[in-house]
Amino acid sequence: MGLIDRVKNILLKPKDEWAVIEGETSSTADLLGGYVAPLAGIAALCGFIGSSIVGTSLPFVGTYRTPIFWGMGIAVLTFAMAFVSVFIVSFIIDMLAPTFGAQKNSAQAMKVAVYAYTPGWLAGVFNIIPLLGILGIIAGLYGIYLLYLGLPRLMKNPAEKSIGYTAVVVICTIVVSVILSMIVGAVSMLGGGGMMGAMGRGQSSAVTFDKDSPAGQLEGFGKKMEEVNRKMEAAQKSGDPGKQAAAAMEGLGAVLGGGKRYEPVALDLLKPLLPESVAGLPRKGQSAERGGVPGLEMSKAQSEYGDGSGKNVRLEVTDTGGAAGLMGLAGWAMVQSEKEDDRRIERTRKEGDRLVHEKISKTGGENEFSVIVGNRFMVEAHGRGVSIDVLKGAVAALDLRKLESMKEAGAK
Repeated sequence: MGLIDRVKNILLKPKDEWAVIEGETSSTADLLGGYVAPLAGIAALCGFIGSSIVGTSLPFVGTYRTPIFWGMGIAVLTFAMAFVSVFIVSFIIDMLAPTFGAQKNSAQAMKVAVYAYTPGWLAGVFNIIPLLGILGIIAGLYGIYLLYLGLPRLMKNPAEKSIGYTAVVVICTIVVSVILSMIVGAVSMLGGGGMMGAMGRGQSSAVTFDKDSPAGQLEGFGKKMEEVNRKMEAAQKSGDPGKQAAAAMEGLGAVLGGGKRYEPVALDLLKPLLPESVAGLPRKGQSAERGGVPGLEMSKAQSEYGDGSGKNVRLEVTDTGGAAGLMGLAGWAMVQSEKEDDRRIERTRKEGDRLVHEKISKTGGENEFSVIVGNRFMVEAHGRGVSIDVLKGAVAALDLRKLESMKEAGAK
């Protein structure tokens, strides 16, 4: 079937088209070269036109255009990340199959991932006019609907488990997409100078990276994923559903936990970290919760403080648990940034090994201050009627070193 017909059918009559796709024997090369490449290429090209040629009009600033060279580099990287996304999502779909009573089939999982991305790539056309990029959200929602229809048809999960299967795949995909977007943003901000300089120093048949560097972390993450994939293949060949389910859970841990599975720490360990008062404001209430889906469990404790005069503070400590590995990737991918308008100031920066984010209201609204500790725990302070310095002091007064010492707690 031709590209245009396939796109038209998967968008306009998806139920019928999934039935057709189910019986096709398309190779991965055919899917990537004949479908992903042209659609992702159009999206990347439109993004380049919108950012570097049309530009974005900003009040009191004028029209901003990304420099042509940088724009081309971002377009190429965005195009490449489309292939990375498809592979990762197909891996997640196949990995989770036994958990939701579906059949593991990497070829079918690849087809589900590829065709579910169709609306998102087509929505890339809106990037020609950057302010219309918000329409991509609608396309994303339709992509979720396509995924919901495609999973039971191609992966053979029971109908009653389709919602859960779809939800977990979407959660994982969102997290992965955020990380890939931050990587694109980080590389674009770094520019081409450093990379060109590295190329000028010559090539080596064996390139190594410091294990704590961004490239080193990605390299290590990739090796762990390869190891998990081998285990999953062995489990699939064994025919043992129990082993397949265990391998799937380990794989989910690899995607979200950076190669490990993390059980979130007990609530009794988080609650004592929150003080009885903050800057003279007594505690008015405290709550804690722990939950999630297998492989993506988290725990959180929070306290609220106030004196009845309009001064209120909320402190939260969250153990990201299963997503700890991706929090680590986010820690280095989130380069320093700062933006300001007539309502607020927002900053993101690294302080040592910690990622810090602050939002300061200029209109008397809510101020926020947060820090990621140990690439796993998120400590947040939100306040009204108090300054950002009060929130910073509240976070600094917590036992952050104790949190850092627990970063490997519950690792499996």
